[in-house]
Amino acid sequence: MAYLSDKELLSMGFKRLGSNVKISDKAAIYDCHKIEIGDNSRIDDFCIVSGNVVIGRNTHITPQCLVAGGSPGIIIGDFIALAYGVKVFAQSDDYSGKTMVNSTIPKKYKAEIFEAVSIGKHSIVGAGSIIMPGVEVSEGSAIGANSLVIKSTEPWSINVGSPSRKIKERSRDLLNLEKKYLECEK
Repeated sequence: MAYLSDKELLSMGFKRLGSNVKISDKAAIYDCHKIEIGDNSRIDDFCIVSGNVVIGRNTHITPQCLVAGGSPGIIIGDFIALAYGVKVFAQSDDYSGKTMVNSTIPKKYKAEIFEAVSIGKHSIVGAGSIIMPGVEVSEGSAIGANSLVIKSTEPWSINVGSPSRKIKERSRDLLNLEKKYLECEK
């Protein structure tokens, strides 16, 4: 994987760019002036990131992810992993059939959904999962592979399925590791 140089990253005009940020030269980043990226975060090959997006520190967006913040925005907290092929949407067409859909149709014939999304600190989203507009993936949540998340999660829960549902609590042991990691960083 080849990453953009620090000079190339700075020339893109991000709203905020932390230190030690790695972005693949094969990623597509749109609306950089609306995007904030924290220290030690990484965006890999074939990802698309666009719109109002805040990415925390030590967050990894793995290959083939889509983060479509649009105007409502997406906030991705610290110490997050979006596994291969995760899709996060802050806006969507109305699928009910009451209105028309797709970007070639004028807005007066559509009923788009615009709702911010947040992914809380220490969450992990499994490969192929989809997070829909208005969802809050609460702190410490784990989303199993290929899950469809249409409702907000409880903190420190493990959620799977389509649509996703809580199956059990998640351990908080990693919080001790976070503390040690941050102490070593000083």
